[in-house]
Amino acid sequence: MTEAQPFNETDLADDPFAQFAAWFEEAGTVVDAPEIMTLATSTPDGRPSARMLLLKDHGPQGFVFFTGYESRKGLELGGNPRAALVFYWRPLGRQVRVEGDVDRLPPSDSEAYFRTRPLQSRYGAWASRQSEVIPDRESLDARYEEAARTYGDDVPLPGHWGGFRLRPHTIEFWQHRDNRLHDRLRYRLDDGRWIVERLSP
Repeated sequence: MTEAQPFNETDLADDPFAQFAAWFEEAGTVVDAPEIMTLATSTPDGRPSARMLLLKDHGPQGFVFFTGYESRKGLELGGNPRAALVFYWRPLGRQVRVEGDVDRLPPSDSEAYFRTRPLQSRYGAWASRQSEVIPDRESLDARYEEAARTYGDDVPLPGHWGGFRLRPHTIEFWQHRDNRLHDRLRYRLDDGRWIVERLSP
């Protein structure tokens, strides 16, 4: 971890998306995969679950990721379209926490991204019904081989797979301090404006 540096309100960009872009770019110089994040979802009655996955796009419209709609996270987002993200970049002593509402991407956007995936990953999207109980590994491999035989190089977008966009209402930037009095600066959306607040560590 690099030596802890103060992180003050004067260091912030005007909006949280520009601030995230700056930190994300810097993380990419010291972390192999800065796009790895934790996604936390919950059922309508509040039962939480979390897992690691990859951020695929970010900007003023929000944070984009892809998954199976019938996976546990997909079903939870269908029933309770709110979620939280956490990015942790240990070499920099930084984390970013994002909370907000989640919408499905239009099918055209999911299709455009799906076409960029490696061929093997496209077969995998057809073979795997994420989170379902399966009898054994062989059954999964058989479904993969069936997808490869069926589609060849022209693999269509599965109807059970696609993208989500998290539209944040809070984004918190956390900077490590050696005395454990970490800097926590949060952007909070208030009536269309981003308010900056400092949180106690």
